[in-house]
Amino acid sequence: MIIPQDTSITQRETPFFKEDVALYHDMFDSFKNGIIITDAEGIVFYINSSYCKFLDLDRDKQMGKHCQEVVENSRMHIVAKTGKAEVNHIQDIKGVKTVVQRIPVKRDGKVIAVFGLVMFSDVREVGKLARKIDSLEYKVKLYEEELLNLRATRYTFESILGESEGMRSLKMEALRATANTYPVLITGESGTGKELFAQAIHQGSDRKIYPFVRINCAAIPKDLLESELFGYDKGAFTGARPGGKPGKFELAHRGTIFLDEIGDMPLEMQPKILRVLEEKEFERIGGSKLITSDFRLIAATNRHLEDMMEEGTFRTDLFYRLNVIPLSVPPLRERGSDILLLAEALLKKLSEEADMQGIRISQHARNALASYHWPGNVRELVNVLERTLSRLDGDTIQRSDLPFYIHNRPHKALRDGDAQLNTNGTKQREMDKNRDRNVQGLRSIQMESEKEAVIQALDLCGNNKSKAAKMLGIHRTMLYRKMKKYHLEL
Repeated sequence: MIIPQDTSITQRETPFFKEDVALYHDMFDSFKNGIIITDAEGIVFYINSSYCKFLDLDRDKQMGKHCQEVVENSRMHIVAKTGKAEVNHIQDIKGVKTVVQRIPVKRDGKVIAVFGLVMFSDVREVGKLARKIDSLEYKVKLYEEELLNLRATRYTFESILGESEGMRSLKMEALRATANTYPVLITGESGTGKELFAQAIHQGSDRKIYPFVRINCAAIPKDLLESELFGYDKGAFTGARPGGKPGKFELAHRGTIFLDEIGDMPLEMQPKILRVLEEKEFERIGGSKLITSDFRLIAATNRHLEDMMEEGTFRTDLFYRLNVIPLSVPPLRERGSDILLLAEALLKKLSEEADMQGIRISQHARNALASYHWPGNVRELVNVLERTLSRLDGDTIQRSDLPFYIHNRPHKALRDGDAQLNTNGTKQREMDKNRDRNVQGLRSIQMESEKEAVIQALDLCGNNKSKAAKMLGIHRTMLYRKMKKYHLEL
């Protein structure tokens, strides 16, 4: 294209660039954008006057230099090696974001030169383009991170342990739900494993290769919940991300959205949720574009929605829209034979994680675990086992190794939802156990057990007094009284 002044370079490149030298020189020098040409080693043999003016360099002195000596962050030599064009790359040059094209020039499949075009003549326009590209890159990164998290479902039906009659029946109902896309409402006490069923249904359905999007309606402040669910556009509110943010319904397209703790959904949000369920379309906050999303909805709650409807705190129309496939997860105390099954499986997993091999549970400890009423359900069982392993001496869990409120608790009747049968074939929901004899007075044992139960409930609920009181089955005011009685920090 151009014959430079440097004779050594001229001799090397003249065969290819000899023709129409003057024409190319005049044409490139008339460009307002920057142009630079290097040979296959990255040596500069042409740079136009606009680029030199932008760089504040003497053009004649740049000939024969390596491109990195002339332009900061130059990649012309890299393109020469790879032979791959770089189109619309953003490059910072002298503190200005520029848009750069780097095109390899080939002959017989071999790179003999690299042509570079730098767009900087209208800095404002380039700045706008750069900001737009930055925003797009940010969005792509955000989507990638979100989708990695969304697809990280861990549980299948094989993950759900339980041989009791209630659990077998429940798993069959959940398995049927994988064959359709109707909404599912999973109810059950806190810690029973409602999300396991939600993930298992997703993994068992045709949507398993698409996102499983989870949102806890109780964990997000009321004023942020709408933006989390529906997303927002740029400038929707103070502190909004520059490029906006997609909402959970948008991210769940073709997959499953799991609304955990749906009973805690603010009343004013419920009509909006109902509309999305019925129309499968919505707008981002601050946006006007109608977004369509094909999602399957699964909701879960530990609250009694029927009571809430009577109280006017949960919409009847939303309830009937959600409650197409109802699944009720039984509490652990009603899964008698499953308690020890779960304890053994969890112990194996937890002991392996703690690098403690061959840990077993003694018969007395098994009796204590089986007869405890487990107000915190499986989550409490995990906590008890972790707590026991953390201070265990030896390889066998004895009754005395369990938390005080369990090992000093008199045996209670074992409620078993799988209906253990006696010799006459009748259901035996409660089995009388021999009560432990203890040298301490009954009142002392009662107080210690009560104190330990309060501590345990607060631990399991992250010191949330309302949830702890609900777990214990008492009013929050009563919980405060007991905390004061046992000198626990309020």
